[in-house]
Amino acid sequence: MNQLTLATPALLFSAISLIMLAYTNRFLAYASLVRNLHGQYMDNKNKILLWQIKNLRRRLTLTRGMQVFGISSLLLCVATMFFIYIGTMIMATVVFGIALVLLILSLALLIWEIQISTRALDLHLGDMEE
Repeated sequence: MNQLTLATPALLFSAISLIMLAYTNRFLAYASLVRNLHGQYMDNKNKILLWQIKNLRRRLTLTRGMQVFGISSLLLCVATMFFIYIGTMIMATVVFGIALVLLILSLALLIWEIQISTRALDLHLGDMEE
């Protein structure tokens, strides 16, 4: 196995930062949708609107999980750098491995959330085609 250096976890900083920016943009878009749907639902208690609100709640939960796992991964990358700095390479390797697993979980939640979003958009497109 190659030696873990300070540069290895530092390489993930830019990637995780970009991912977190994308997650934040998704969250802000969902927040806007929730506010709009809430107003529409208060005016017209339509079952379709209620389904959309429940769908958005699920997507927001997934987005929160994506953000938590992504931030945790970034924090563990920083911890890895600290362990490398103080010379505890076994601990650095273990913590970096956990950081990678958390990043994988974050990306897996993103795939799940995209699937849900795509299904929701397909339903809207189906309504327009009818």
